[in-house]
Amino acid sequence: MPSRPHRTLSHLAAVLLLLVTTSCAAAKTPAGSPSASGSAAVPSAPVLPAAPDTESAPRRKPNIVFVLTDDLSTDLVQYMPSVLALRQEGTTFTNYTVTDSLCCPSRASILSGDYPHNTGIVKNNGSDGGFKLFHARGEENSTLATDLKSAGYRTAFYGKYMNEYWPRATFDGGKSFYVPPGWDEWAVGGDAYRGFDYELNENGKVREYGSRPQDYLTDVLSAKAQNFITTSAAAGQPFMLEVATFTPHLPYTPAPRDAHAFPGLTAPRGPAWDTVPSDAPPWLLHHSPMPAWEKKMIDSSFRKRVQSVQAIDRMLAALRATLTTAGVAGDTTVIFSSDNGYHLGEHRLNPGKMTAFETDVKVPLIAAGAGVKPGHTVEAPAENVDLRPTFADLAGLPANPKVDGRSLKPLLAGTTPHQWRTTALIEHSDPATDPKDPDYNRYSENIPPSYDALRTPAFTYVEYVDGSREFYDLRADPDQMHNLAGGLDPGRLTELHRALHALNTCAGAASCWAAGRLLEEGPAN
Repeated sequence: MPSRPHRTLSHLAAVLLLLVTTSCAAAKTPAGSPSASGSAAVPSAPVLPAAPDTESAPRRKPNIVFVLTDDLSTDLVQYMPSVLALRQEGTTFTNYTVTDSLCCPSRASILSGDYPHNTGIVKNNGSDGGFKLFHARGEENSTLATDLKSAGYRTAFYGKYMNEYWPRATFDGGKSFYVPPGWDEWAVGGDAYRGFDYELNENGKVREYGSRPQDYLTDVLSAKAQNFITTSAAAGQPFMLEVATFTPHLPYTPAPRDAHAFPGLTAPRGPAWDTVPSDAPPWLLHHSPMPAWEKKMIDSSFRKRVQSVQAIDRMLAALRATLTTAGVAGDTTVIFSSDNGYHLGEHRLNPGKMTAFETDVKVPLIAAGAGVKPGHTVEAPAENVDLRPTFADLAGLPANPKVDGRSLKPLLAGTTPHQWRTTALIEHSDPATDPKDPDYNRYSENIPPSYDALRTPAFTYVEYVDGSREFYDLRADPDQMHNLAGGLDPGRLTELHRALHALNTCAGAASCWAAGRLLEEGPAN
């Protein structure tokens, strides 16, 4: 096997920082943390006020609280008791995927309800991605925020908006710092991944935060969100709140109180760990086994990711408790998700995303509260393009024919329409090769070439720009260890290619809905 490609200096620096930090962890195990042997004990769930009967209809337009995390993979949910409680009390989507496992393209799809090939946002920055392009194309004039605002909602956005947004951005000759249309309350950062020493644009005025424990960003966002809920409930106006954390994105900064939690915890080592699939595509084929230093780094990274989501989990509990205290829990739909997933050693890939593997594209979507069936699981395919039309539907707005996604409102209520999409689309364009990109990793082998993919509950099918293909039977092979593309019947390949072409060229509700139903439900191949 050839030697593993070089890592970037920035990635190696992050690795050294992680190793140094975790080597200083306290020996004493906090309550609710796993033992030093690395066993994965889950912290005790926080005690919340008794929840109202969520099966009853809300008394008015439901409030919406949307918590969007950054790079949160499904393997972290088991360490989040408040998220587990939300799942038990509400509805979980088991086949929810993102349109692109990369921050800005995914966030553009969430805001607009459109696939990347229609938003034009296919990277985090530069001429074909980022906030600057989203703004220049005028796409901020029609988003989930403008929808809810038109429906009479009070709106707020706190945290991470889009890559390349910076708090001191101005578009009016420098008279005030920029706040996008549709948002009544705004507190958003730029390069705030470290969680300390950052700036927030707070309703057009920039405020600087330091390195004190009380400056930890997730906690600051939580306090702002709780205050927004309280004041909005007192005003008697329906509200929509999005809290978008920077965690657990690299450098996986935890709150100071969590920095020594989970000592000895190691990354999961499932069947795909340090293993290349059979008949792997060329970009993945020649990966050599991970060296010991990389496995150690991955274990440290996973532990810090688990530590960093503890503040998110406490924030979710605090938001729900505030809803109850304010008397609006029964009128509020709470939704938890992530912009994309993350891999850590699966298929011999060093930490990252952007692939079509389940680790990267399948993320949590959990909801509870008004209009949501308790203890329910939805297996129907759903995507992040569905969030905007869902919010609009909850607010009583008519369906927007220009939006690619579809409202999930009936699925949240426990009813799957007789004719629902069978197939989801995943797109990705080129590696992140700009050093200004927070996901930059120029020489990393875990970045695939451009591709388009279909994902159903039964299979994943990928077509790469170099002509290579992948096909995984998700029911027989959920860890995606065997690429079956080479053995598919030519007729089946033609059918898959036509369905993929229909989806990656669709535009608008009717076109994309029809394309998402071209493939019949049934066996993978």
